[in-house]
Amino acid sequence: MPRPAGRVLTLLELLQSGGTRTAAELAHRLAVEERTVRRYVEQLIDLDVPVESVRGRYGGYRLAPGHRLPPLMLSDDEALAVLLGLVAGRRAGLNTQHTASETASAKIRRVLPKHLARRLDTLLDALDFTDQPGEPATPDTDILLTLADAVRHRRPVSLRYTDRDGRPSHRTLHAYGIVAHAGRWYVTGADPRIGQDRTLRLDRIADARALPGSFDEPTGPSPAQRVLSGFATAAYRYEVTLRIQGSIEQIRAHLPAGVAILEEYEPAAGESQAGGDPTGEGRAGERWFSVELRAERLDWLPAVLAALDLPFVIVRPDELRDRVLALADRLAGSAHRTVTR
Repeated sequence: MPRPAGRVLTLLELLQSGGTRTAAELAHRLAVEERTVRRYVEQLIDLDVPVESVRGRYGGYRLAPGHRLPPLMLSDDEALAVLLGLVAGRRAGLNTQHTASETASAKIRRVLPKHLARRLDTLLDALDFTDQPGEPATPDTDILLTLADAVRHRRPVSLRYTDRDGRPSHRTLHAYGIVAHAGRWYVTGADPRIGQDRTLRLDRIADARALPGSFDEPTGPSPAQRVLSGFATAAYRYEVTLRIQGSIEQIRAHLPAGVAILEEYEPAAGESQAGGDPTGEGRAGERWFSVELRAERLDWLPAVLAALDLPFVIVRPDELRDRVLALADRLAGSAHRTVTR
């Protein structure tokens, strides 16, 4: 039979699972009388664990927010889930502070049973990732929480920001949301000075302060959609317009939302000799899409278009057309080569 101290810790674990637990339920789970449950609750309170007594028909006991984190009771599966989440978060660049992630992992690992620690080490040794880790771009925790509060309460924020060219500036932002994308954190919102949406990297924000006032909740795309649209329309050297025949899924597999904007395109009557098909290659059941994207370089696009294996038309720029023709010539030349034995 468990000792009283063990049952007190079991009581804490039950309360940490959430909700209000009746004295009768807790007594049944602990195999004790209800008055013993009350005594165990008093012991937890003496240890500064914030246990609340809830009155009424559905009353009982529950954990309340406290001034410090009480001892956490984790099952084996929960401990593994937390540790794997920390490992994946570090790998994806989505932790806020690298040292906080490391110390949290170390604290949990120190108290793992030996058999579970061995199983975790075995899993981590066998685990690999398809992506290569880059330099972490972790945001400051205070800045992240300040922006989150501004999003929730629709308060303007004043920011000190450094852009990708190293130019510092002071900005006011009506923050709509915080978005994690491709290993980085972003905040998206409206710049009231210029009346346009802006997407800013959190690791480039040196300071964030809430300002008096409020703003209306925005309508339209979600914060994640705004960030992806911002990437696709960012100011780069080339503005590319394509028309591609296929399905959204086929096109998005090679040109995701963070790279290109898609709109359904209806060829004008007489645009071609094949029923409005700009290439003369009719494909039943597939639609044409206008594809807009920005790029600093064009050298990667011909291979992407070849991999699509779909009819396409290059509207602009002509330099992309030349690069596609050059790739086609190289491929044709390679295909005609033979091996002399």
